[in-house]
Amino acid sequence: MSNGESSGGRTPDGADGAGGANGGSSIPDEEWVRFLQDSERDIRGSAPKEPSARARMVTERLRQLDAEAEKRQGKGRRFRGGRGRKRAGGAGAGEGAWQPDGWRTGPAWQERNGRRAVRRRRIVSAVGIVVAVGLAVVAVNPDWALSRLPGGLGDGFRGSEGAQAAPATLPAETAAPTAAPPAEASETPTLEQPFRGSPAARYADGADGIVLPEAEAVGALSKEQVADALRLTKAYLVAANLEPATLRGERPADAIDLVDPQQPDVRDRMGASLRSPGEERDPLQYFSRFDPDEVRLVGDVVKTRGRMTFKEGEQETAEIHADYTFVYPLVKAQRGATQVARTIVRRSLVVQVHDPTKYQVTPGKLSFAENRADFGNSDCFVYDGFLHPYFAGDLEAEPSASGPARDPYDRSRPLTESNDGTCGTVSRT
Repeated sequence: MSNGESSGGRTPDGADGAGGANGGSSIPDEEWVRFLQDSERDIRGSAPKEPSARARMVTERLRQLDAEAEKRQGKGRRFRGGRGRKRAGGAGAGEGAWQPDGWRTGPAWQERNGRRAVRRRRIVSAVGIVVAVGLAVVAVNPDWALSRLPGGLGDGFRGSEGAQAAPATLPAETAAPTAAPPAEASETPTLEQPFRGSPAARYADGADGIVLPEAEAVGALSKEQVADALRLTKAYLVAANLEPATLRGERPADAIDLVDPQQPDVRDRMGASLRSPGEERDPLQYFSRFDPDEVRLVGDVVKTRGRMTFKEGEQETAEIHADYTFVYPLVKAQRGATQVARTIVRRSLVVQVHDPTKYQVTPGKLSFAENRADFGNSDCFVYDGFLHPYFAGDLEAEPSASGPARDPYDRSRPLTESNDGTCGTVSRT
């Protein structure tokens, strides 16, 4: 083109160019159009926008709350850490200005929760490891682990010859057994475990083994009368076989006092046997007694096993049947003795209960109809009114047995009434 006419381009600042007369380069029209479009988009994007209605409401609410806080601050009121409110702190914060927790502070609450979750997971993991290790130890060596427990299970594992669990107590006997209890492991009893190796280890302690049946009316007797007779029968068994004074060889006054004075022959036989015991007058027929100069009881526990029942008797009376086995752990009375022996006594007693309005009886007393006894591990040939157990070192001195061996724990066999003069041996104690 002539005369220096423009080529149709423009300079970046929008001034008409001279076709490079001043030394600058020209810009094509299409590049200029793109420049204008990009500039318009940037201007629209950076222009202030009208806030939404929701944003305006929140902003206005915050402004009102800040104004209320400033008014309360001016009146001397203080926040006490109420729910969801706190005093704004830090440089530049308005004194007393209100802030919702975790709203203006951005994601800080998420960070806190995240840290807490991590700590919880670590704690749970640690507890799980401890529990797993504990279970592994119990599985590998349960006796050692349980013996370390304070109280409870741990107390049942103490022994001079290693930890051993105390056996569970048998439930109360409700019917006559059909066989002798199974054989126990051959273990030597000790002062700490005097019933070790014996079925009696699972018997109840003392009077707890005498469980009374639920009373009911029988014949001419009311339920209350039968219940009283059951309690008196138990009291007699305790006084005659478990009372410490009786076991030490003292006069069993409480047991004798429970016998009805209307049965003078029974009371007389009891008194005569205690005054001058002999083969025909043996107090062991009624009472369990040991010579305190010879032996003493190990601890204060006697094991008891048996049952008590009742039924209607003749002439509208009630009959109470008591069948109990008592197991006594003993040690020689000499100083330093540690060898333990056990004597087993089984007693069968029948008590008659009469209606006091029809019979001459004493209320609160017992009338005996039958009384039998059997002894295991006691010298048959001594009639001084005491039980004399054999210890392991004394077996060589035991007199020759003249009867068959029997199991003193076999409660399935009936007690015989007659005494044929034989003296058998026991298969276990």
